Amino acid sequence: MRPPRGIPTQTLRVRDAMAIIVGIVVGAGIFRTPAVVAANASSETAALLAWVLGGLISCVGALCYAELATTYPHAGGDYHFLTRAYGKRLSFLFAWARLSVIQTGSIALLAFVFGDYASELLSLGPNSAGLYAVLMVVGLTLLNITGVRQGTGAQNVLTTLEVLGVVAVIAAGVSVIAVSGSSPTPAGNATPPSSPSFGLMMVFVLLTYGGWNEAAYVSAELRDAKRTMAHAMLRSILLVMVLYVLANWAYLSVLGLQGTAGSSAVATDVMRRAMGGIGATVISVLVAVAALTSANASVFTGARANYAWGLDVPRFGFLGRWSERSGTPTGGLLVQGAVALLLVLLGTLTRKGFVTIVEYTAPVFWFFFLLAGVALFVLRRRDPNASRPFRVPLYPFTPLLFCMTSAYLLYSSLAYTGIGALVGAAVLGAGALMLFVFSPRPGVRVHAGEIA
Repeated sequence: MRPPRGIPTQTLRVRDAMAIIVGIVVGAGIFRTPAVVAANASSETAALLAWVLGGLISCVGALCYAELATTYPHAGGDYHFLTRAYGKRLSFLFAWARLSVIQTGSIALLAFVFGDYASELLSLGPNSAGLYAVLMVVGLTLLNITGVRQGTGAQNVLTTLEVLGVVAVIAAGVSVIAVSGSSPTPAGNATPPSSPSFGLMMVFVLLTYGGWNEAAYVSAELRDAKRTMAHAMLRSILLVMVLYVLANWAYLSVLGLQGTAGSSAVATDVMRRAMGGIGATVISVLVAVAALTSANASVFTGARANYAWGLDVPRFGFLGRWSERSGTPTGGLLVQGAVALLLVLLGTLTRKGFVTIVEYTAPVFWFFFLLAGVALFVLRRRDPNASRPFRVPLYPFTPLLFCMTSAYLLYSSLAYTGIGALVGAAVLGAGALMLFVFSPRPGVRVHAGEIA
């Protein structure tokens, strides 16, 4: 097979990388999951501490990923790390799970969130949410195919709007407290359970923090990545943690623990207290923008993993085509968009089943996250002479903490989803069967996407 015409070039700035990281992490989750976290917390203080703990855990993980990404900067991100540590067979399974469910499922789910809230602003008929979802997937895929500058430019604008939206919710909470005092007014009838679940609480907290690891997929395109990657990741997570803690402080201060737990739309309730009827319209716009922002960043990074996979598997070589003209992995973007559209169409027909399948991919995600953490130990031992511009502080305790956290979240996600985890196992099983048909190339390709 003829080699790819183009390879990734270092065109992204630190602010571009931060926009991608923050854009993925600060998605629609911060407007929804706080209610679930509050419902499983023993007190308001415990709920806030959970969000602080989630940020600190994410920082620990970012330190581990920063070493991997600066030592082996590559467009394949996790796929490349797993390949170096465990070989092509396991990374093949990861790439398959990412393309078939994890990343495309996330894009499709975000598309439906966008569709739900866009439909509240302007309905397109009985299948309005599905139509908006299709338009979003097609639009973002074409935007990113057009060029890396167009994709990152849109991401910078959307992330700015997204962050301003969270700040607006925080400001609304402050204004309500200033006018009515510090006594919260419940917005729902539900009460927190008598037996709070720390594990379930942290599953949703870390789900809301999820996505910072996607920075690894732009490491081959970031200017001076060996020096700037760690700064971009840590600054992004610290910014997100500040926004999340303040947003939840606003929710809890205005609604109280019981009110937050019983609310189906905490941000809407806070905005309505501050702005009246117009608050619901404002929050619909904010959530739609947040979903659009996260989806665009997911489209951008997801195609990079497909590109790396295409370089290693001859039958999937079309995924490994990098356009010199646009500076994008066009094959990976097109296939990713097609799979996401299939999931959107499936979700339009069986909405409940689709959401359930997407939720139950959590065990698969944490399984590979755990393996990425262990890969740091493996590569330190296997490749001791490699140049490591950034080293994890307090090694081996820091990566060990990250691995233990990932293992706990893997257990918690399995315990929470129950039999639904079989969906993720079935996806991996299908990928294992594909290994007998599509054999990856031996060895590790360095020149096709890694900065020497």
